Amino acid sequence: MERAETAQDPQNGYEEGLLKRSPFHLFMTQIQRIKSSVGKGKHQHSSVIQFFSDLDPGGKKKGETEEEETDLSRPNNQNEKPTLPASAEVSHNISETDLVSGKWKVKQFMKKLGKKPNSKNMDLNNCALNETDLMELSGLLPFLPELEEINLSWNDCIGGTLKPLTLQLHHVNKLKSLRLNNCSLTAEDIASLGEALEIIPFLEELDLSWNTNIGGKLSLLTKKIQKGSKIKILKVIDCNLAAKDGESLAQILNVIHHLKVLDLSINQKIGCSLKSIAQELKNVPGLEELNLHMCGVKKDGLQSLDTAFQYLLELRKLDLSCNREIGRGFEDSAAHLANLKDLEVLDLHQCCVTEEDLAVLTQVIPLLSSLQELNLSSNKNIGMSLDHLLSRLRFLPKLKSVIISNCSLQKASFASLADAALHLPELEILDLSWNKCVGGNLKLLLEALKLATKIRVLILSSCNLAAGDLALLALLMRTGHLAKLQKLDLSYNDTVCDEGWATFYQDLAELKELSELDVSLRPSSCRDCGMWFGKLLTALPEMPAFTELGMQRWVFSGAQQKQLEYFNRDNTRNVRFDYRGQVSVSL
Repeated sequence: MERAETAQDPQNGYEEGLLKRSPFHLFMTQIQRIKSSVGKGKHQHSSVIQFFSDLDPGGKKKGETEEEETDLSRPNNQNEKPTLPASAEVSHNISETDLVSGKWKVKQFMKKLGKKPNSKNMDLNNCALNETDLMELSGLLPFLPELEEINLSWNDCIGGTLKPLTLQLHHVNKLKSLRLNNCSLTAEDIASLGEALEIIPFLEELDLSWNTNIGGKLSLLTKKIQKGSKIKILKVIDCNLAAKDGESLAQILNVIHHLKVLDLSINQKIGCSLKSIAQELKNVPGLEELNLHMCGVKKDGLQSLDTAFQYLLELRKLDLSCNREIGRGFEDSAAHLANLKDLEVLDLHQCCVTEEDLAVLTQVIPLLSSLQELNLSSNKNIGMSLDHLLSRLRFLPKLKSVIISNCSLQKASFASLADAALHLPELEILDLSWNKCVGGNLKLLLEALKLATKIRVLILSSCNLAAGDLALLALLMRTGHLAKLQKLDLSYNDTVCDEGWATFYQDLAELKELSELDVSLRPSSCRDCGMWFGKLLTALPEMPAFTELGMQRWVFSGAQQKQLEYFNRDNTRNVRFDYRGQVSVSL
């Protein structure tokens, strides 16, 4: 009966509940309320953290403007400036408050340098950084755990100050690319960087180019590279490397099996240790690019390289240019070159190639079935013998670029090239400059240029062109056969008369994709602009892609110069007129 009465009388039940609650029970209830309030505050704070996790790689929150992002990312207390911890060592367990503050500091740092923040790419190339900036950057790394690329290139005031940064690299252990071109690096910097390699195990690209003070000291870095390194790209261009640096590089080839690109260009002394390097190239069978431009390569070094080629079957680019002492080296060193079936780029310009070398290359080059770019420029001793090689280019249908400037071509060789070009449907770049035989004989190339529907660059500088040659170009333009042309170089052809230029400019407007044209005269010449000037100015407004016109040493009247000066204003364009010539004075 008592239970029934209690159920029927709510008022009695309520009073009984109050009597049963002890003071301790009431105290515990208050504590639970406080915890609930704190929980709500945490939820609000977590929404700020979520904002940063939603940043895309470009640094902006999806669906919001940059201004909204900046406001949301600032700390709630606007009167207090967030500061980094005084100690250089920051705990891995960063609090949410410090993370918010750090993200805001990253944005302020990048804004100061005129850059936009990016969670994966820190590009500070050519930002005039100094030691203070580098210290500040070092303190920001704990707040950039997703960083994959750092580019500090062309900041030559940070040399000797790299250690604080390297000490913090463990915070960005996902780093894949580190570029330090032209930073005036010192031996201490290289040593510090070597120590840091262990804590950035995923590094794939290391570029130390144009740091001339590291020559002779590269071992401070290379001896720290461990077996299993993931480095794929290693560039040390123009670093004044010594022969012992070459030996150090040879030793690490045994531990960087993933290497794809090795660029040692413009290190003349490296040629002395090239034999050691070549012997170890067998350890990097996946190498795709080998650049030895201006490395002092000699005949014996070339022989060692040829032996290595049998292991480099994935090689796609080989640059041996500007090694003048390898002349006559191909006679006994091209046996394995023909095995490079994937080779796409072969650069042998300015190598003092001889007729004996050419006889071997004539047999080898046509076998490189994947070849897309061939550069034989500035090998003046082969002009008389090039016809056989050029005629066999027809067997390389993937060729996109043929550069044979300044090779003393003869008419027979030019005719062989013109005939082979009929079978090069992918041709995009053709450079015949400084070969005088082209002048008066451009008609030999007429049919090939009609078929070259993809050609973008045509360089005929200093070719002794005549009015008839320019008339032929005008015909091709008029019939739409050079529609894709973007760059045309006709400079140093003083042999063309005013009538020839007038004929050429008459149809210039047909080149809708042309962006650059050079008709400059030789340094020792100067001529008045003829009747063609008006036709040129008439054509330019009809060429939407045009941006640059080279007209050095042409002499303009005062009125003509004003027309050039007002052209951009009157036509709402931004064409650069490089004339720097004389202005005739009317008497």
